[in-house]
Amino acid sequence: MRVLIYSQSVNPETVEYIKVCVNELEKYKAKLYITNCFNKINNNKIKFPHKTIIIKKISKTNKIDFLICFGGDGTMLKAAHLVNKLNIPITGINTGRLGFLANIPKQNISDLIKSLQNKNYHISARSIIKVYTSPKIKSSMSKFAINEVSITEKNHLSLISIKAYVNGSFLNTYWGDGLIVSTPTGSTAHSLSCGGPIVMPDSENFIITPISSHNLNVRPLVISNESIIKVHLDPRFKSFNLSIDGQTEKITNKHIIYIKKENFKINFLVIKKNNYFDTLRNKLHWGLDKRNHD
Repeated sequence: MRVLIYSQSVNPETVEYIKVCVNELEKYKAKLYITNCFNKINNNKIKFPHKTIIIKKISKTNKIDFLICFGGDGTMLKAAHLVNKLNIPITGINTGRLGFLANIPKQNISDLIKSLQNKNYHISARSIIKVYTSPKIKSSMSKFAINEVSITEKNHLSLISIKAYVNGSFLNTYWGDGLIVSTPTGSTAHSLSCGGPIVMPDSENFIITPISSHNLNVRPLVISNESIIKVHLDPRFKSFNLSIDGQTEKITNKHIIYIKKENFKINFLVIKKNNYFDTLRNKLHWGLDKRNHD
C-alpha cells in the first residue's frame, strides 16, 4: 500500500493526528510519500520513517494508491488539484471546521487505515468543470473546478449584468452581484449559500446560481453537464474576478468565459459505512426539525 500524506498546515492538532496516521500505516508496512512543499512546512515537527519518499510532484511513476489529507474542505480541494487526472483516490481527516468533503473524524483514523488495507471502501467519481476564456488568461491558476466557478465585479460594490448562453442559445441576463456555476459536489458550497439546490454528487449536472439576484423571477437552474455555457460580462465595468475553487484571477470585460465538463473525474474515497445522506444530516443539519428534536 502506497500512501501520500498531505496537509497545508502543521498546527499542533494536525501534527498529533498525522503522527497517529503514520503509526497506523506502519503497522501495515505501507510505503509513505510526502510532497516537497509539505516537507518544508513540516520542518521536522513530524518525524516520518526514514524510508519516506519526498516528491516534488505527484506522477504516475510514484504508483500512489491513496492520498490522505489533513485539514478541511479547502485542503481536499487543493489535494484534488494536485492529483489532477491521475485517478488517485483522495480521503480527508477533518482537522478543519465543517469538513463536508474531509469527512473522516479524527478519532476514526485507525478504522480508515484498516478499511484501506482490507479494501472496504468505494470510489465516488466526481464530475468537474473545465474553464477557459477567449482571449486566454496568462495564469498558473488551475483551469478546472471541483466545486464551482464564480464571476463577480472586481470590487463587489456594484450591480452588474452577466449574459449567459447554453449550447449557443441565450439563457438569461443575470442582474446582481455575480454568477456561480457549480458541480454537484459544489452544490453544498457557495451555491448553497446563494439559494442553490443540493444535488447528489453522482449526478451529471451543472447548477447555475445567481449571486444576490436583483430579480425575484430568477432562480437557480440545473442543466446537463453535457452543455457548454458561455458568459459575456457587463461592458460598463472594466475588471472582474474569475474564481475557480477559491483561486481568483482578474479578467476584463473583453473576456468571454466558457464552461464545460472536464474529460476526467476526481476520485473521492468513501468508507462503506458512511453515506452522503449521513453527511448532509451531520454536517449541515439537513432535515433537522428542532420542534421534534431532543
